[in-house]
Amino acid sequence: MHIFRYLIVFIFISVGTGLFAQEKLQTEKFEVAGNCAMCKKRIETAGKDSGAVSIEWDATTGIATVTFDADKITVDKIKQGIAAVGHDTEGFRADDAVYEELHECCLYDRLGSDDHHSADTTHADHAHDENGGHDHDHDHEVTGVVVNESEKGDLTPITEVTIYWLDDPSKKVKTNENGVFKIMHQKPYRRLVFSHASMQGDTVEVKNLHEVLVIQARNNTLQEIVVTRRQKSNYISKLSPNRVETITAKELFKAACCDLSESFSTNASVDVVSSDAVTGSKQIQMLGLAGIYSQLTVEGLPGPRGFASPLGLNSIAGTWIEAINISKGIGSVANGFENMAGQINVELKKPHNSEKLYFNAYANNMGRTDVNLNLSHHINEKWSVGLLLHDNFMYNKEMNFSNNGFRDMPVGNLFSGVNRWHFENGKGIIAQFGVKFLHDDRVGGQIDFNEKTDKYTTNKYGLGFKNQRIEGFGKLGYVFPTNKHRSIGLQLSASQYKQESYFGLNSYDNEQNSFYANLLFQDILGNVAHKYKVGASLQYDKLNEDLNRYNSENDYSYQFGRKEAVAGAFAEYTFSPNEKFDAVLGLRQDYNNIYGWFTTPRAVLRYEPVLGTTIRLSSGRGQRTANIFAENLGIFASSRTINGLSTLVNGEGAYGLKPEVSWNTGLTFDQSFQLFGRESGVSVELFHNNFQNQVVVDFENPREVSFYNLDGKSYSNSLQAELRFMPLNHFEVRMAYRMLDVKTDYNTGTLQKPLTAKHRGFMNLAYNLHSGWSFDYTLNVVGPKRLPNTSSNPVEYQLATQSDAYVSMNAQVSKSFGKNKNFDIYVGGENLSNFYQKDPILAFDQPFGQNFDTNMLWGPIAGRMFYTGIRYHIK
Repeated sequence: MHIFRYLIVFIFISVGTGLFAQEKLQTEKFEVAGNCAMCKKRIETAGKDSGAVSIEWDATTGIATVTFDADKITVDKIKQGIAAVGHDTEGFRADDAVYEELHECCLYDRLGSDDHHSADTTHADHAHDENGGHDHDHDHEVTGVVVNESEKGDLTPITEVTIYWLDDPSKKVKTNENGVFKIMHQKPYRRLVFSHASMQGDTVEVKNLHEVLVIQARNNTLQEIVVTRRQKSNYISKLSPNRVETITAKELFKAACCDLSESFSTNASVDVVSSDAVTGSKQIQMLGLAGIYSQLTVEGLPGPRGFASPLGLNSIAGTWIEAINISKGIGSVANGFENMAGQINVELKKPHNSEKLYFNAYANNMGRTDVNLNLSHHINEKWSVGLLLHDNFMYNKEMNFSNNGFRDMPVGNLFSGVNRWHFENGKGIIAQFGVKFLHDDRVGGQIDFNEKTDKYTTNKYGLGFKNQRIEGFGKLGYVFPTNKHRSIGLQLSASQYKQESYFGLNSYDNEQNSFYANLLFQDILGNVAHKYKVGASLQYDKLNEDLNRYNSENDYSYQFGRKEAVAGAFAEYTFSPNEKFDAVLGLRQDYNNIYGWFTTPRAVLRYEPVLGTTIRLSSGRGQRTANIFAENLGIFASSRTINGLSTLVNGEGAYGLKPEVSWNTGLTFDQSFQLFGRESGVSVELFHNNFQNQVVVDFENPREVSFYNLDGKSYSNSLQAELRFMPLNHFEVRMAYRMLDVKTDYNTGTLQKPLTAKHRGFMNLAYNLHSGWSFDYTLNVVGPKRLPNTSSNPVEYQLATQSDAYVSMNAQVSKSFGKNKNFDIYVGGENLSNFYQKDPILAFDQPFGQNFDTNMLWGPIAGRMFYTGIRYHIK
């Protein structure tokens, strides 16, 4: 079945190769940073001078469409030529000295900078209000530039041009030495007059106060020619073969986003839910599957994984994040074999292009305080260094919305930091390396639990964590000067994670030592239509676990340990005959010292039949090893026994269980169009994940939890539709609906996955003004969830077969101050509907009895929460 699937793909590519081989000219699209008409002229001139047959740069999208003869020139040579005149392109950064010499109007946000990653491009349409009028109902400073076009097409600034509002000739300004002017708007003025002693003047209607107005002199006449682009905070790449949704730093500012676990609150693709009612651990859910099936990476390197995954989302601060890239379904073989439902890659702020100083302080009414400090420094033109710090305090021991006597969240302190260095010699060598550190110390349980006197006793029920993780990482890359398509890179990381934890009379300690290496080489075959990657990787984990139970009739002490090494090689071929079609075929072969050899094939197709319509098809295999205890910490905060524990501890390899293996197939459709005169879009996604083997976690017996290999079928089907549009200028709307069908064959029969909503609705409203005000609102409607069977419990401890549906609402208002808008104040609220689960802990009144269970959490554990904070940065 799978061989047939890939045979079809290979035939399709072979036919396509024949069809396109006769074309002499090639057309490619790539991003070029710029702002205005002068940028357009400079970019297109440089492209033609570098060998392009034709080039068209669109100021509204930042995309250059280039046609060239591949036998005579490469697209990289054209990119280099454009970068040489001061404009960043994909893969080539303009020299800082050249960039700084650009015209004042042309100083764009650098590609790869925080400002750039916090935005995509949108339309440059004329802004209208809801009544069809123009946006002139408030005061604002209008900025513009006046230039002259010579017979050769060169653009030069015109100084001493007089500008004033037609309604108020008394207040005049003049262009400076760069041709730039700034004039305050006063409502309801609409028309600006431009006059110069040696030119015919003009009167221009200002259609959008927030766009740079460009006035160009032709034949000694001043006239308006173009407006510039604005930017988005959340977007989907149109040119990438894989469907990648990017959440930028600007999008993260719509919520408090103290850490990574809270960074998806304004996103419809990823759910973040609490794992249980007492530990405070959160997990990602994508395509209806737990976060362990989504590969989490940090700048391409493994993120918190294995034992660190349940509590790892809390260790990455939101203020560190430059962008989050979400790729549903299967990913590249170059990223490894563990991806089964999708990949989430977190890009942290880089020392060479981030703020010199960034400070954030946050506090909420539930007793949480966060302090963040980012520092970066350019040592010289080659070296830069950065420091990212995050400190989280939770000190409200009395927070207990359900009034069951248990703290809703553990209290304590989490501190994490990153020290990183960046080196670039301008001759093709780029190096990054650094150290990450985490220390997490928290205590939870009953409100009056005292760790010093009650730990491991039946006086009061308590739990605690002491987690520490340290990681060293490095990246070394070399781009060949004679062929920019050819590069080689080495990625390295080594980490140690230790956890000491207790849950009532249970203790669970673990330690994980990991090493990762990935060597990657990429180049083209003849021309850019044929690209390839080859490489080799090594993943090594040494894992040890200790389970103990004290003062009980069923005392036990078990030790688990394994050494798992996976070495492999991979190859990936990309066929891109034109800008409308991409095919990516990947294959990797790995050897696991526990499970032996296994093969990972993957394929992705992208097709754009007409401009604005993108269709993608993906399919591939994933494999991972389950860490059954670390990934299900809530089982220790319950009276459940672990069924067959002695069998698990004596089993070979990883608990005597087989590796988890699944195939994921996805079809996505993205359509952009004009609505209300502005760029809009609709997306439809359909993904199917089919497990060949899965480690089933069975909670259907309320007295125990069972882990066993899948015997039968297990699958997930995910359908999501999303609409994005702007009904008014500055006002963005995103609405989405998702339906999940996730079923597994348990020992008791085929059942819907518990604690997973089949239906979910989402809406996000964002209104931003250039005066510094931002208003954001997010609505989530979560449908009923199936609850595990509790019919054998005493009546008072039995639950319904499914949960209630509920609605949650978040909102935030922020205001920027200062000349450079570098000081922000924000206030907001979460769960404004004040809905929370009234019975999050089963048998809370008997925490040491046989019915105690904290795993039946299906809704929010806390009610309405308010917060406030400040941000300050120096660029």
